[in-house]
This record gives sequence, structure tokens and C-alpha cells, in this order.
Amino acid sequence: MKTVRLWNATRQKEVVARCQIADNFWTRGKGLLGRKELPADEGILLVPGTSIHMFGMKFPIDAVFLTKEDIVTDLAPDLAIGKMHLARANAGKPYAALELAAGTIARCGIEIGDQIERR
Repeated sequence: MKTVRLWNATRQKEVVARCQIADNFWTRGKGLLGRKELPADEGILLVPGTSIHMFGMKFPIDAVFLTKEDIVTDLAPDLAIGKMHLARANAGKPYAALELAAGTIARCGIEIGDQIERR
């Protein structure tokens, strides 16, 4: 899987140093399943991905939903095990789901409308 660095251009702050791009049926389907944790400097970007579920997960996560232009359109902080979230179109049509360690949204100050860059 391809890995990129994610930068919040609006806040001028790194989101994660290593983000895997899950852009096919198999990698999106697996996502974070089977992992025991997600380090604070890692994430996975599900492309496309307008909803996520936490069935079978072992830890909570933060989810950030992005448009095709990588604008933050919805936030789901501290998504609990067994829950689901369908992205809302707050700042454009949802296209991708960014899964991050719980607490990353607050730590990085991510807000709806922020521009995320892949580096």
C-alpha cells in the first residue's frame, strides 16, 4: 500500500507522518481490522469512503471525512467500537474517510473546511 504524509495546510500542522492509502476493494475492506492499536503518527485513508463501521475493531478512532479536493467535510471524534458513521456534507460532498488514532482531531485542531495535503 502507498504511504503519504498528511499536512493540514489551513492550520500549518502535520496530521500524521505515515498514512496508508487504501484505494481498492481489498485494502478498504480490511482497513484497520486485525490491528491492536493505531499509533498517533499513523493513519489510513479509505478512497472512496463515505461511511465507516467499527465492527470487529479493538480500539476507538477519530474519523475525518474529505471531499475529492481533500477539504474536511465531517468529523467523527472518538468513534467507539461497534458504532457506524455516515459522513455529512458540511463543506462539500464526502469522498474519502481518514481514520486516525483517537484524540488526533483535538490534538491537531482539525476543523470542518480545513485543507489537507498529501505529501
